[in-house]
Amino acid sequence: MSSAPPGAAIDVSPQVARRAVEWLVALQSGDVSREALQAWLTQHPDHARAWQRIESVNHKLRGVASPLATALAHATLTAPRSNKRRAAIKTLAAFFFVGATAYMAEEHLPWRAWSADERTALGERRIIVLVDGTELVLNTDTAVNVRFTEQERRVILLGGEIMVTTAKDAQELPRPFVVQTAQGELQPVGTRFVVRQQTDLSRLDVFEGAVEIRPKDGAGLKRVIPAGQRVQFTHDGISDPVALKSDDGAWTEGMIVASGMRLQEFLAELSRYRRGRLTCDPAIADLRVSGSYPLSDTDLILTALGSTLPVEIHFMTRYWVTIRPAQSV
Repeated sequence: MSSAPPGAAIDVSPQVARRAVEWLVALQSGDVSREALQAWLTQHPDHARAWQRIESVNHKLRGVASPLATALAHATLTAPRSNKRRAAIKTLAAFFFVGATAYMAEEHLPWRAWSADERTALGERRIIVLVDGTELVLNTDTAVNVRFTEQERRVILLGGEIMVTTAKDAQELPRPFVVQTAQGELQPVGTRFVVRQQTDLSRLDVFEGAVEIRPKDGAGLKRVIPAGQRVQFTHDGISDPVALKSDDGAWTEGMIVASGMRLQEFLAELSRYRRGRLTCDPAIADLRVSGSYPLSDTDLILTALGSTLPVEIHFMTRYWVTIRPAQSV
């Protein structure tokens, strides 16, 4: 039987295709054995055909940096049964069995982030200086494209979080600087600010100067946010501003700072910097966390929580951690 090329489709049901990718991810993460996979392959000829397709594409791309390799690594290191793993498996199934060309044309899927001009891995932080002297600090799991033309300087935030310190344009006719998110555009005026792309909204923190927000479907809506303010905005609206706290932006120094933060919220923030699943028992979700913690070692942060709060840290695997109430002696 001949194998289809990586860009072509293969005639198996979507259910079999997805199941084959689930086996691939489970095998690479050590969740299943080769023997269990072999048993599945012998159950139906389509199972074997689907697996042959996966092996064929993997062989052709072996040793080549690609979005496929990134997607497979992401799925492997993400907790089983999580929404992130399910999304990654859907991504992989589309590449293996639908065809890469058709799949990559769908902008709402994550290929744009994987092929971004600049990006960081989970837990990584990078500083980039653009050709005009503007400084970008990329937080964990962040992707941006940079588009400078004769008319404007544009940074497109595809995902994650950036701190921007703008520089004056050296051209005779200075070009505006624009940051674009999924929900709209930001135009700063000699400023330093942070933009965070979340699932269905963007967040802006202004530390110096001012930034104008223009939601993409806001019918002319725009608002200038001064220094010391935080707002969130959707594609058609802008929230009321709130005052920044002194420790907002601590991530740029490699720190996470909490002052009476709920444990559940603290863990949600910490999970942005480590692979896998990090949860807590609802019974301790409202415990309060305070202190400054270096993000270079998230396991050390968990150990510190165990020594300062009435909790126990349970490592089910390296990538699956649950925090539970401490057992009374």
